[in-house]
Amino acid sequence: MNAPELGLPMAVPAEGLPARVRIHEVGARDGLQNEKATVPTAVKAEFVRRLAGTGLTTIEATSFVRPEWVPQLADAEDLYPAVADLPVELPVLVPNERGLDRALALGVRRVAVFASATESFAKANLNRTVDEALAMFEPVVARAKARDVHVRGYLSMCFGDPWEGAVPVDRVVRVCRALLDMGCDELSLGDTIGVATPGHVTALLTALTGADAPVSALAVHFHDTYGQALSNTLAALQQGVGTVDASAGGLGGCPYAKSATGNLATEDLVWMLQGLGIDTGVDLGRLVATSVWMAAHLGRPSPSRTVRALSHQEQ
Repeated sequence: MNAPELGLPMAVPAEGLPARVRIHEVGARDGLQNEKATVPTAVKAEFVRRLAGTGLTTIEATSFVRPEWVPQLADAEDLYPAVADLPVELPVLVPNERGLDRALALGVRRVAVFASATESFAKANLNRTVDEALAMFEPVVARAKARDVHVRGYLSMCFGDPWEGAVPVDRVVRVCRALLDMGCDELSLGDTIGVATPGHVTALLTALTGADAPVSALAVHFHDTYGQALSNTLAALQQGVGTVDASAGGLGGCPYAKSATGNLATEDLVWMLQGLGIDTGVDLGRLVATSVWMAAHLGRPSPSRTVRALSHQEQ
């Protein structure tokens, strides 16, 4: 018998946590964009379809960036129509107005822009200063909102930067406030190189709510570089955050930050949330099977500990 058949994990609710958490699945975009080999479009589409079959309601599909920037996602125009019929939200990344035009032409209803809390990463990722990048996003957000399109703002390097080191909380709050004032419906706080710890997470979220950022508009996006992703997620839940980014099988990283390892694995997150009695709507068995299937296509075992434990992959 495996763990779920034995009634594990045992659900033991803790006080002060959300009754339900929405998982923003990023495996098909953030996960696959960092692969050395390009994954065929048909495989990507099947991955998204299988993820939708697990009960996930938000699956980030692709990114409408210039192909030379992220060649792994150069097939956005082919991929999105192949999955657009699914009864789930399928947000996409758009770096600028041209990316927005491409997405709107395909009927996309949820987009995301990606900003940086630090100058070094803004230069590496967007070849702009922080403020120049924000200025570039203003017409993107305004045009999307005029079309009643939901806009998410990603903010990278919220907890540390590989070039600059520690990132002051007030600097992160300033950029978050600018994105909200611009019209972003949601903010995803990124620990791009995985250096956050729970106290830092609590301090940032406290500062943001003190700056009138509604906690209902906040999401967290943790990388597991130092094994802190789940503990940081729990700290965020204790502050009222109800949306958590995760990647099926723990796929992904960041092509512009070489010290960034995989995202928080969706399976590991679901296991913890089930143990806390928090509803996700996700079928863990189907999710594990999906990640095992994708791992076979990628030619290596999933880094997710829960996937390995439940599928008996080699450790």
